[in-house]
Amino acid sequence: MTETRPPLNVLFLCTHNSARSILAEALLNDMGNSRFRAYSAGSSPRENQQPNPLGLKVLQGAGISTEGLRSKSWDEFAAPDAPQMDLIITVCDNAAGEVCPIWPGHPATAHWGYADPSEGDGTDEQKLEAFRQTLHAIKRRLELLVSLPEEKLGKAVLQTTARQLTAN
Repeated sequence: MTETRPPLNVLFLCTHNSARSILAEALLNDMGNSRFRAYSAGSSPRENQQPNPLGLKVLQGAGISTEGLRSKSWDEFAAPDAPQMDLIITVCDNAAGEVCPIWPGHPATAHWGYADPSEGDGTDEQKLEAFRQTLHAIKRRLELLVSLPEEKLGKAVLQTTARQLTAN
């Protein structure tokens, strides 16, 4: 019998945890094939913050489950009883520049910046298209992550590996 490695816990961070980080969490949980377990959080979610309805609509349109998705503070993942993260990825430039909590286990970190699809004016269809484009950009990079061989996912090399993934 071969021993299987537990899934890598990945936390996606953004400021409000309503759009990009939610998209990334749902995508990786859908694509991860039990090799990954994704979570998302925000550095400063607004009071009563909810996932952006356009993000949820785009996920559902892509056949990705939105069950259990909710906006939450990153403090939830710095608590002693929180799942220990292996990799933390900021997906917005604001969160990348903030002072993060001290994460238990000192996980690998990376920054994958994406424009905020919820910003800007436009028609409802233009806003929805911005969410679709963001979903596809995140998916391209996550496809690279989930296809990595096991030796590229070890603690000693995970940070370098995650930082080198580009969505080009």
